Amino acid sequence: MIRNKYVKKLSTMPILGAAVRGGISMLVKREAKLIAEHFAEFLRPVVAFKPDIVNEAFKIRHDVYCEELNFEPVRDDGMEQDEFDDYSRFCLIEHKPSSNFAGCVRIVSPTSKSELLPIETFCSEAIKNAKVHPSQFDRSEICEISRLAVRPQFRRRKADNFEGAASGAINEQTYSEEELRCFPFLAIGLYLSIAALAVRAGTHHAFVMMEPRLARSMSFLGIKFEQLGPAVDYHGLRAPYYISTGMLTRSLPVGFQVLMNNIDKEVEKGCLAARNNDDNDEYIKRMYSSSFFEQKKSPNISMRENFNWSESSGLYLPR
Repeated sequence: MIRNKYVKKLSTMPILGAAVRGGISMLVKREAKLIAEHFAEFLRPVVAFKPDIVNEAFKIRHDVYCEELNFEPVRDDGMEQDEFDDYSRFCLIEHKPSSNFAGCVRIVSPTSKSELLPIETFCSEAIKNAKVHPSQFDRSEICEISRLAVRPQFRRRKADNFEGAASGAINEQTYSEEELRCFPFLAIGLYLSIAALAVRAGTHHAFVMMEPRLARSMSFLGIKFEQLGPAVDYHGLRAPYYISTGMLTRSLPVGFQVLMNNIDKEVEKGCLAARNNDDNDEYIKRMYSSSFFEQKKSPNISMRENFNWSESSGLYLPR
């Protein structure tokens, strides 16, 4: 990300500006490639659909939400689960050198009026007068991002030991803008993975209850959530936010676009594996059926309707 004001001024000058802009473009593309390569070297997104892998997500959630943060009671089986898991999809991030799962996140994806989002069940007053509300959309096109968790052993650095780190926040006072290029990308990887899964499932409208600190962290990285209401006491101070796939694509920094494309390819593999799975599992058949992955026709909101990936430029470009 080019932030030097002098360089930016030079880029607006006649004749010289064209050369400067060309140089900036080359630097941005190189930075984008380095971010994607750094992520791919150490981390891999995994679409969890088989019970043993889904259980890994429940174990991570127990480590963070039950044992570390005490938001939920400790369970005898060491797995944190709730009623929304029956109609959720899960992504994990695997730490490739150790083959351990470092973090997890889910999207609660209702398909009927009787299946509510957590935000509708527990925080309805916080979105009562919101200009964007889950009730405005077909149930199959909404989801809620929740239970994002990063395991403690992947936050061992002193810089990562602060309130909010467990749910993916960034200490903005510790990391300079340049240092963010070397950020371990666990939280951003989880968000981009679950976003890719949501888009592939035709789920375009995402709601989330999160700490304002985490929303600032995502904004700091260039991902802009829209706050829908006041912060309330829900496992700590949390506010309701909204983002659509179109909003994500428009705000996604160039440096993360190559990463998003690479993550999307891994998510696609996971979706195909789930769709072609031979196990007679009711959850898999319901959440990853062939008919589910027929794209919904929602205008002006889908990454695939409004943007094309350009191999030559290495960016998502508007059609």
